[in-house]
Amino acid sequence: MLDAKKNKGTPQPYLGNSNVRWGYFDLADLAEMRFEPHEEERYSLAPGDLVVCEGGEPGRCAIWTAAPGMKIQKALHRIRPKASLNNYYLFYWFQHAANMGLLDPHFTGTTIKHLTGKAIAGLEIPLPPVETQVAMVGILKSFDDRITLLRETNATLEAIAHALFKSWFVDFDPVRAKMEGRAPEGMIDATAALFPDGFEESELGLVPRGWRVCPIGDVVESVGGGTPNTKESSFWEPGEYCWTTPKDLSGVQAPVLLTTERKLSAKGLSKVSSGLLPAGTLLMSSRAPIGYLAIAQTPLAINQGYIAMLPSSRLPPLYMLFWCRHNMENIKGRAKEGLNNLPRKQKSNFSRGFGCIRPTNSRSP
Repeated sequence: MLDAKKNKGTPQPYLGNSNVRWGYFDLADLAEMRFEPHEEERYSLAPGDLVVCEGGEPGRCAIWTAAPGMKIQKALHRIRPKASLNNYYLFYWFQHAANMGLLDPHFTGTTIKHLTGKAIAGLEIPLPPVETQVAMVGILKSFDDRITLLRETNATLEAIAHALFKSWFVDFDPVRAKMEGRAPEGMIDATAALFPDGFEESELGLVPRGWRVCPIGDVVESVGGGTPNTKESSFWEPGEYCWTTPKDLSGVQAPVLLTTERKLSAKGLSKVSSGLLPAGTLLMSSRAPIGYLAIAQTPLAINQGYIAMLPSSRLPPLYMLFWCRHNMENIKGRAKEGLNNLPRKQKSNFSRGFGCIRPTNSRSP
């Protein structure tokens, strides 16, 4: 771990727990610390190494396939299987064991679980011949490759959707086309009819005629959350309700949140100010870091690191997701005005500080 008393050597990036996701690494926000030459072997990864989380979601792991030399912090375990054990077979075993609860008896701690190096060394796994392991891995990896392809397709479709949002609601291309007597490009007549053929002045500059500018808080219902006492086990066991912190969004590869690492009991849920939010709620992290976005696919509660926008709002969550992305730099700037990141002040800044353009009639694009 980073230690001010032993801060020597050359600054290098390293992986923390949040950078390790199931089956891949999130390298978008790497921290750095200093390493000395004699520490290279001890803390560096080589291609093929299995990296396993000790805490957070104990057992979550991925195989390092990039160039050698990436460092790891002490909250991670580096595993290099011997010749009789295929590294991908071990990865899939960890995934299976985590899903089936087979790792749970090996965790230490009550409210915050850990999978120590000693516990990992004592794990027993089924060990078929290497040839059988390789055959099993081949089948499973073919599914994972398909999933990767679908994620890439989703990313392409998302980029197209973002371009459409900018064209329609930022640059107002359909309005400009109609002003010039042209049909809006790539738009059916029924949708084109929802856009006016001229602009009018507003406090944000020119906006489509008949549309208005208003604070986000006037058209979006937003709430904040909270964290029950982590030392009170009755708040967490039995875990019945999904509860999320911004770190759950750090590795999502599409703007949806399907599940969470931690779950609350009914008693714990009663301590969270937001209560249980419905599926379809837009989540935006308001700290550490600001700007993670996802739409919840299941009912859940949130901690104080979020601003959540409810699907009952007059502007739908999907519109707000793209609006937030387009305005993220302004959002981050306003969040810094939030009195040392107090979530109540941040929520106020977000709700009151931004103009939002929308049609005043019911036939909204």
